[in-house]
Amino acid sequence: MVALAVPMGVGRFAFTPILPMMQVDAGLSIAAGAWLASANYLGTLIGALAATAVRVPIQPAVRGGLVTIGLATLAMGLERRVPAWIALRLIAGIATGWVLPFASAWALERLAPLRRPLLNAAVFAGFGVGIAAAGGVCIVLMHGRASSAQAWLSLGLVSLAATAVVWRSFVGRDVRSEASRRTGTGRWDTDAMLLVACYGSFGFGYIVPATFLPVMARAAIDDPSVFGWAWPVFGVTAAASTFAAAGLSRSLGNRRLWSLGHVVMAVGLVLPVIRPGIGSIMLSALLVGGTFTVITMAGFQEGREVGGVRMIAAMASAFAVGQIGGPVLVR
Repeated sequence: MVALAVPMGVGRFAFTPILPMMQVDAGLSIAAGAWLASANYLGTLIGALAATAVRVPIQPAVRGGLVTIGLATLAMGLERRVPAWIALRLIAGIATGWVLPFASAWALERLAPLRRPLLNAAVFAGFGVGIAAAGGVCIVLMHGRASSAQAWLSLGLVSLAATAVVWRSFVGRDVRSEASRRTGTGRWDTDAMLLVACYGSFGFGYIVPATFLPVMARAAIDDPSVFGWAWPVFGVTAAASTFAAAGLSRSLGNRRLWSLGHVVMAVGLVLPVIRPGIGSIMLSALLVGGTFTVITMAGFQEGREVGGVRMIAAMASAFAVGQIGGPVLVR
């Protein structure tokens, strides 16, 4: 859970709750913010492609990626130049795209023989736990009138502390990790390519609220005690939804659960457009957050069965392509 919480909550999405703070104290525009977000998502694509192509033991790959995320996040608090921010978010994105498929495959390999869906849910709840934790830290800092630089430094320290907690779990070279690369049928037929394309569309769809929900909420009500909760709501729902969906994955199967998640997410995406206001924004956070990790869990489980860790990495690459396009289109 922790190994997924750090890349998702900080490596990919620390910028989301900090963006309103950077607008105030650093004068960052939405257009510049979109470029920072897209640089991070481009990095995620590069990292996922590297995970597809490079053969390395999983444990040191995860450790190196987690440390890189923490250091790049710390550096964001020490810099004041937009080009440097773009470079640092690119680096954090590369490490995120690198860690996610390795850590997911490492966990799924160990859980598969147990046939206990709640354990899978606990692992993928890490996505929501990371998002909620980052949002919670930012709420506390906003109430204390802290700067965006202090927020970056705080999240960087939290990331490195979390990495230290799980460091021993990823020590050494485990031969089972190498075997996980051969899990699945390894076929790259039309079905496999459709799965990759569907996961890419998921990346394109969720990324606009996942990048701009707190900014939308702040535009509706400029009070941190109100708009600041948009992102933690997203994260808490994302964490809780994996447990709610654990039983459904057994009865519906991965693909039907995945499809259902797309439909619910689509409703959440259009709500703030159809009915602008803080209520619809919070409901959007619930619906998009509540399906985000469910789709990820169902998709990665299906990807592992079809083609192992390389299939998961290919899906993560398509996801990254989709989420690069979202912020650029909005800009």
